[in-house]
Amino acid sequence: MRFSATARANSNIALIKYWGKADRRLTIPTTSSLSLTLAGTWTTTTVSFDGAPSGGDGRSDVVSINGSPATGASHERVSRFLDLVRSMAGLHEAATVTSLSTVPLAAGLASSAAGFAALAGAASRAAGLNLDPRSLSRLARRGSGSACRSVFGGLVQWHAGTDDASSYAEPVTVDGRDAAGPTGLDLAMVVACVADGRKEISSTRAMDLTMRTSSLYPAWAASSAEDLEAALQAVGEGDLRALGEVAEANALGMHATMIASRPAVVYWAPRTVEVLHAVRRLRHDGLEAWATMDAGPNVKILTHRSRADEVAQALRAVADGIEVSVHTPGSGLVIEEPER
Repeated sequence: MRFSATARANSNIALIKYWGKADRRLTIPTTSSLSLTLAGTWTTTTVSFDGAPSGGDGRSDVVSINGSPATGASHERVSRFLDLVRSMAGLHEAATVTSLSTVPLAAGLASSAAGFAALAGAASRAAGLNLDPRSLSRLARRGSGSACRSVFGGLVQWHAGTDDASSYAEPVTVDGRDAAGPTGLDLAMVVACVADGRKEISSTRAMDLTMRTSSLYPAWAASSAEDLEAALQAVGEGDLRALGEVAEANALGMHATMIASRPAVVYWAPRTVEVLHAVRRLRHDGLEAWATMDAGPNVKILTHRSRADEVAQALRAVADGIEVSVHTPGSGLVIEEPER
């Protein structure tokens, strides 16, 4: 018998960063984090368990990403995650996975967050599991840490926790309302893509190297807890300036820890620095705009929805040839009913 389900998830951009694992096997982070889920950055994934035994003498999982067969480490990573789902559901069948994404892969735009959130939703439902959002968040975390945040829309906090049960994400609200939407801060994110190639070093490897060799990492991890408190206070008070300032400082601090690694991890490209300086000039000229960056050369700019187009136009004017897009807060994971 064929079991199939489809799920769709958006990527998220961290305002207070996740960088480093306290437990690699369970993907328990060293610090809690805060993110914004973005509309228009979706991954749609369909998973089918088709009855053929997996592993051993049976066939292996078949995985397609954006029309191309997944091989090597990418295939192994998806299959390991499917093994976790199979264990939870008591299944032994191999799976067919088809994933389509609008997010460039390995470019610091959280493609794995959207990808594994969608995979968690589709695989669990196809396997006959009916998980609540918190359980889905825990499951998605096992595939990619930041994926636990993409289960939810808007502003999302990931509680670091100390074990599988206590490490999960949940939406941030103010008086029961969406903190990122029109009734809250009314946020937008402007994304400036300075490069769309694959990273020279993966986030996982860079995290491990930073934790092991950077003398700045312990101080950044300690200060990140204070940054999170300040960010949540800013959200509660509706203070975009305070949120932007702490988000920019937290991101630059994270990259400073990477640069202090041995050997140094440097994701920045020359045009990265150009955009960072441009954002500072925009702020000096009165535009509310604050930069953040993940493990890649691209820059994301936090601003108010009413100023987002203005920020984007200004960036295009000063950074000719850079692809600039505007994103409003996006929704969380959506799972379609499975075919049985």
